[in-house]
This record gives sequence, C-alpha cells and structure tokens, in this order.
Amino acid sequence: MPSTFATSLLAGAAAGTAVDLSLFPLDTLKTRLQAKGGFFANGGWSGVYKGIGSVVAGSAPSAALFFVTYEESKKIFTPIFTSYPAIAHMISASIAETAACAVRVPTEIIKQRAQASQFASSLEALRAVLASPEGVFGLYRGWGSTLFREIPFTIIQFPIYEAAKSWRAKATNREKVSPGEAAVIGSMAGGFAAACTTPFDVIKTRLMLAKEKHGIFEMAGKIMKEEGPKAFLKGIGPRVTWISIGGSIFLGVYEAVKDALSTA
Repeated sequence: MPSTFATSLLAGAAAGTAVDLSLFPLDTLKTRLQAKGGFFANGGWSGVYKGIGSVVAGSAPSAALFFVTYEESKKIFTPIFTSYPAIAHMISASIAETAACAVRVPTEIIKQRAQASQFASSLEALRAVLASPEGVFGLYRGWGSTLFREIPFTIIQFPIYEAAKSWRAKATNREKVSPGEAAVIGSMAGGFAAACTTPFDVIKTRLMLAKEKHGIFEMAGKIMKEEGPKAFLKGIGPRVTWISIGGSIFLGVYEAVKDALSTA
C-alpha cells in the first residue's frame, strides 16, 4: 500500500486532471464573460478549448501539491485544534492553496490569455509573456489576487466539506463516507464557496488579462468606476455551475482513487 504522502500525490493529480479537462469549455465561457469587452469581444462560442495545453501541463502537479500539503498540514493542526476542527481545516487549506498557486498561477495566466482569444494557443501565450518586459515574473502576475480569491474560497469550502462528511458518516454509523457521497458534498460546498467569492474571481481575471500591471484595489476601483457593482458578479452562473460540477468530480475522484490506493 502506498504511503499517505504518495496516496495524496497520486489521488490529487488524478482529481485535478479529471476536473480541468472535463470542464474546460465551461471555464472558457466564464473567462470570456468576465473579460473586459464582454463575451463576444473575447471569442464568443468559438474555440472553447483554447488554452487547454497549459491545463494539461499544470493541473496534475497543482492539484497534487494542494492535496499533499493539505493532508500533511491536517496532521499538524488537527491535534492543536481538537475542539475546533474547522480552524485546522481552514489553516491547512490556506497553506495548501498557497503552495498550489506556485503552479496554478502560471497555468492560469497562459490559459486565460488563450481563452480570451489574445493568443491562438498556450504556447504562443507563454512565448509572449516571457518576451514581455516582465519576463518570467509575468507568469506570476495576479499571484496576490489569486490568493485573494483562493484562500477565502478554501476557508469556506473545506470546513463545510469536512464537517458534512463527518456528519454523514456519524449519521449512518460508518467510519467514512463513500466517494459518491463525497462527490455530492463536494459539489454543494464548492458551489456555495464559488458564489461567495465571484467578485474576487472577476478581479483576478481582469488583472491576468490586463495589458499593464495593476494592483488588486486599483483594479477593483477601476471596475467599479467604469462598470458599476454588477460587474463583480459577471460569470457567476458559469462559475458556480463549473465549480459545483468540478467539486463533485474533483473530490469524488480524489476519494475514489485514495480508497483504491489504500486497499491496493
């Protein structure tokens, strides 16, 4: 049987690849809705798989890094916060997201620029970023805004996910829930967290697509001034749908692969 570390690594890689590839077109539609100029100005319904190359390269290592860090962090913080497990889950998820963003942010930069039809492919987008005055640092534009979105998201999603799993297992007198149940719980927790954090996602998307570098609050002010408060909810439908389905696939596959590896 693989170690806990190896199990988290392999299960996380499988989960990340499954969700990103299966839901890529919906993510493209969400990006185009949020991009400045609107949906049709950024590609409309055509080329919904633009940027998929970056996802193929980045989804597995990003998700694997997240779950390895999350599971290992839980081992440290759960004994410290025995009376308040939600705090342990919040801290662990935040640390895990910070680690995963080392891979996720460059992937998102390249993917979203291709999705918004700024470039014909992921490779072309990568070359353009590296040739820009920012150079390799351009791959990490939006790092702060990504954490600004992802940490609140995980702080909401994972305590709900872990608490609901624990409640369901206790209610049915079992040690743990099935992968199918984890998928349903993951869908509900992810959808709720997605709705709550859509404004952060809009800001992150605009920062990553901008021709010039902006600060988080500068961009938020610019959006408010030019488009009003409703702009912060652009793409909420596709985002909630995508993450609800994605949460189901992501956490369902993770639990299924983890169970399979633990009995191997």
